[in-house]
Amino acid sequence: MKTPTSFYAPKYWLTWLGILLLRLLALLPFTLGLHVGRLIGMTLYRLLPKRRHVTDVNCRLCFPELTPQEREQFVKDVFKNNGIGIIETAWAYWGNKKRLQARTEYRGFELLDEALALGRGVILLGAHYSQIDLGGLLFSAYKTPVATTYREHNNPVMDAIITKGRSTFSIPVERKKIREIIRKLKQNLIVWYAPDQDLGRKNSVFVPFFGQTAATITATTNMVRFNNSPILSLHLRRKDDDSGYILEIVSVPGFPSGDEIEDARLMNLAVEAGVRKAPTQYMWVHKRFKTQPDGDQKLYNTKER
Repeated sequence: MKTPTSFYAPKYWLTWLGILLLRLLALLPFTLGLHVGRLIGMTLYRLLPKRRHVTDVNCRLCFPELTPQEREQFVKDVFKNNGIGIIETAWAYWGNKKRLQARTEYRGFELLDEALALGRGVILLGAHYSQIDLGGLLFSAYKTPVATTYREHNNPVMDAIITKGRSTFSIPVERKKIREIIRKLKQNLIVWYAPDQDLGRKNSVFVPFFGQTAATITATTNMVRFNNSPILSLHLRRKDDDSGYILEIVSVPGFPSGDEIEDARLMNLAVEAGVRKAPTQYMWVHKRFKTQPDGDQKLYNTKER
């Protein structure tokens, strides 16, 4: 498909410059790329005080056992991993697929084989890890195609680039296109869906996430109802020694339960279990707890000290 001429308007020139830089970053060898990513992350740590504050609030809420010094290091490590995530996104879109997959340890994929044998498709419960797009590339080594749900980007140029990049390893489906998602499940394909962001009160219930009340969308329960598809959870993390990745599939015990609130609780437990294996590789820069039941609790309003 040809690029619309409107994408070359002056207001998008900075976006195109960023895309060019990403293309160049994709050329970095693995170890050097991780080092450069950490440098990018620490630069963002200094330049983005609001995101730094959000991350610190999330850390205080979810890991109250940490000392102030440990919390400060946790926040820095989150930014370092998000910086690496920028490099990993570039690798996902334009990197060497086989080399990256060769660095990956695949665990629990026999569960996926068994679930697909039922012939009703599989819902793969994902999460917003810092290397989220790279996870899609690594997963594409599996024999069955995966449809990845996403939310349209506000910038149409970025949306087009992201969709094109993800199309190289998956079938991108806008998350509001429920009929298309159900169609993929009926074709016995895999649908990746991440329910771990705060999207407001609509179509959400309030259940714990890391011991905190979190607005959690119920769309996953509805997808299961439509096609009686089995659900599994996908955990992703970079190895501690920086040698590669672990892509792990685990079961979600008790799901579906017949109750959407209990289902949401079980989903959050599944996501939390994956995050705890590498806590600083999760996107804590997002306001996961911004919507609260009383409507008055402004957890992120306090200025950073």
